[in-house]
Amino acid sequence: MSELLSRQILAKYRGRPREFQLDEVLDRAMLVFREKGFHATSMGDLSEAMQLTTGSIYKAFSDKRQLFAQVFARYLSLRNGELRTRLESGKTGFARLEALLHFYVDSVRDLEGKRGCLVAGSAVELQTLEEDLAEAVSEAMTRNLQTLTLLIQQGQQDGSINAELNADATASLMLCIVLGMRVAGKIAPTRPDETIVPLALKILS
Repeated sequence: MSELLSRQILAKYRGRPREFQLDEVLDRAMLVFREKGFHATSMGDLSEAMQLTTGSIYKAFSDKRQLFAQVFARYLSLRNGELRTRLESGKTGFARLEALLHFYVDSVRDLEGKRGCLVAGSAVELQTLEEDLAEAVSEAMTRNLQTLTLLIQQGQQDGSINAELNADATASLMLCIVLGMRVAGKIAPTRPDETIVPLALKILS
């Protein structure tokens, strides 16, 4: 979904002069969507954050739904790129899962945690999103689950994770932990730290 949207974005804007850098305005809009969610974000909020008039936003992105779709695609591209870099350092499935958990802890321990996760936040709104947006969110969640399952299976094959574990069920539990970290990270008293990583990894033994 993210690669397809990226191609659509490039095709739409190729050869068309514009008075702003696309990635810059998408990143500004991303902050608003992450903090408020899709429905609570108004065009006035976006206009202020993106430093564009409402008319310019409609001209460039058609409507809020199209803008959100492009923001969501960019968010996934950025986050997945960062995560891939972290996972490359792991030599075993267990080590890669450990790196993944540290990645999410680091994400919620700084300003990013306060802003919230666009995937987790959008999943809460899933039933009220339009079909194409809901599908994009669902696909992102499914890919997260598939990544966790793959890492667990890799660990079982290399001997770093208990081979008797049900990989699908364990991945589902790990996903719940990761999403819970992103939600809890928005509030200082419940924000997780590094001590949660070894506790979460115990389920792999």
